[in-house]
Amino acid sequence: MSLPIDIDAFAATPLTPEPFPFMMVPRFVRPEAMAAINADYPRVTHPGSFSLPTLKFGPAFRNFMEAIQGPEFNRTVSEKFGVDLSEKPTMVTARGVSAARDGQIHTDSRTKIITVLIYMNNAWEAETGRLRLLRGPDDLEDVIAEVPPDEGTLVIFKNQPNAWHGFHSFEGPRRVIQLNWVTGMNVVKREQARHRISAFFKRLTGKPVQPAM
Repeated sequence: MSLPIDIDAFAATPLTPEPFPFMMVPRFVRPEAMAAINADYPRVTHPGSFSLPTLKFGPAFRNFMEAIQGPEFNRTVSEKFGVDLSEKPTMVTARGVSAARDGQIHTDSRTKIITVLIYMNNAWEAETGRLRLLRGPDDLEDVIAEVPPDEGTLVIFKNQPNAWHGFHSFEGPRRVIQLNWVTGMNVVKREQARHRISAFFKRLTGKPVQPAM
């Protein structure tokens, strides 16, 4: 079975090293795979991120998750970023809806080594809701790169203290997969437990507990 992701395109894309290492790859998810994956995408109707163990999804989406956590992509990311990820566990969450309060400027937890965001929307026409990689924590206009959240676009960056990102507020459907390589299995267990609890309350209140990507 062919992979639903284009690792060759990822490998051919140059890495931008400053002010923190990052890459953006349009159509990282193969266009011919998008329809089946989106048909099998978990039903996420509340704001916030939901870990895979809390979600139900179909076989095309499962194949997609296996591909982004598989050895070939792991090896290619390790080579690109000069980080040995071979023994590092992964953690995946899915989002389906953005709330007006999402998008605050932030950096990721220090337990995350590499962050991957894969957007699973159709062509994005809204001016807001576009992730911005930023030079600092105070200004959404101080932009290094802007990422359109459409059609299988991937953005990946090394988690550093200066890896600031956020977006102008958007309210509505906004599908994004977040994959992280993390420092250890204790992080995965802790975060999955936290997500199970927060998923319960998010379904009750509709309130996210962390910034949206």
